[in-house]
Amino acid sequence: MGILSIIIFLPVAGAILIALIPGLNARLTRYIAMLSTIVPFSLSLYLFGKYDRVLGGFQFEEFASWIPAINANYHIGVDGLSLTLIVLTTLLAFISILVSWKLNFRVRAFFAWLLVLQASIIGVFASLDLLLFFIFWEIEVIPMYFLIATWGSGRKEYSAMKYVLYTLFGSAFMMAGILALYLTTGTFSIPELYQTNLGEIASGILPLAAIFFLFIIGFAVKLPIFPLHTWLPDAHTDAPTAASIMLAGALIKMGGYGIFRVCLGLFPESAQEFAPLFLALAAVNIVYGGAITLRQTDIKRLIAYSSVSHMGFVLLGLFALNAVGLLGASLQLISHGLITGLLFATAGILMHNTHERHIRKLGGLARQMPVLAGIFFIGSIGAMGVPGTSGFIAEINVFLGAFSSKADAARVFTLISLTGILLAAAYMLTALLKVFFGSPKETFNHVHDVTRLEKLYCAIFILGIFAIGLYPKIITEILQPAIIALASLWGG
Repeated sequence: MGILSIIIFLPVAGAILIALIPGLNARLTRYIAMLSTIVPFSLSLYLFGKYDRVLGGFQFEEFASWIPAINANYHIGVDGLSLTLIVLTTLLAFISILVSWKLNFRVRAFFAWLLVLQASIIGVFASLDLLLFFIFWEIEVIPMYFLIATWGSGRKEYSAMKYVLYTLFGSAFMMAGILALYLTTGTFSIPELYQTNLGEIASGILPLAAIFFLFIIGFAVKLPIFPLHTWLPDAHTDAPTAASIMLAGALIKMGGYGIFRVCLGLFPESAQEFAPLFLALAAVNIVYGGAITLRQTDIKRLIAYSSVSHMGFVLLGLFALNAVGLLGASLQLISHGLITGLLFATAGILMHNTHERHIRKLGGLARQMPVLAGIFFIGSIGAMGVPGTSGFIAEINVFLGAFSSKADAARVFTLISLTGILLAAAYMLTALLKVFFGSPKETFNHVHDVTRLEKLYCAIFILGIFAIGLYPKIITEILQPAIIALASLWGG
């Protein structure tokens, strides 16, 4: 078993141990879960350091025949983008364990489901076989459903079921796309499909443009793209903090990764033809998501809708169809995972300590919680794209790439999308002001500030945000080979 397989399946082994060992107490459960996340994180960092940035392409590949009758294989490997997303996912999983350290309700089941969720997301990023990719894609629905429905709050059953229905809706289209592509080419192998010029195939079960849309509908639900986004605010709002961190930080990145890996990589002509449509949808995501965020009075719902807006930047960069835009979109995937992870972590601490989540009922908390106020401020400036943060590096590349795109009306959509920066400043500063400043409320005099453990995991997020913001070469160097190879399809 190679290192990549260990990274994927060690959390599954941890989940099985937690579920099956009789009489396992909560303390030992937490330590098994921590070990099952910190080892994959360490191994992913090892691969990150060993990855050959000059050679590029897929590395650390593992191959085994799986279903010979249909030429389906256990084939995994990573390029710069997928490896970076795996590092992000393993980091977020480790932090999610720390965030949930004090949980005392059905502890074994909670950590087992969290580990299965981690494994399934990593499996998506590592898969080089479309059937294997789809299986991992579907597996993540199960743990996320139980995490929301069992340990969530508010309308948790409704939100969990809504998430499942939306995901299965998208998955049905994706499965149809995978089957159509297989019946056209005879293979599920992504590297083989990259070597095949699909445009030269005389006939297929469906036109290539139709297959392109089958895939992109599935990915659009997960990213999410307007109007398929409405599951996200409900799921985020009612999920427990750890699930919100994984959902925003890693799970929705599967949508952007899928568009990068499948839709743009396999269907460059269709991507170029329909780029104006998706640039327009990106502008809608950014502006609509930002405007709706301004109206939110629930702190978690505000962060959730901000994700809709920020994922619009990912879509904008992807369909710029040039190296700068693709780099910006890739950086936004990583940056958003860190920034939103930090914001959801602070929201969880705030809700736990004050037993309140409605912004209008909060206020003046900087007096009782000065450290948390500072942490939320850092997350806010990251979300606003202030220079020095990872958000700025990502967004500036997205805008430069989109503005120089050859797609029709790209400059118009880019200029419209620029308003997203103003909206982000408006909703983040408003939330900061209403929650932490203004007149202190006597109701919260008993509230204590962040603990040492909470400082630790927030510091990890902050380190990542500023490290990428001040020294982006840490990430860009490993991303460049995959981005340049993809951009070359359009001469960009």
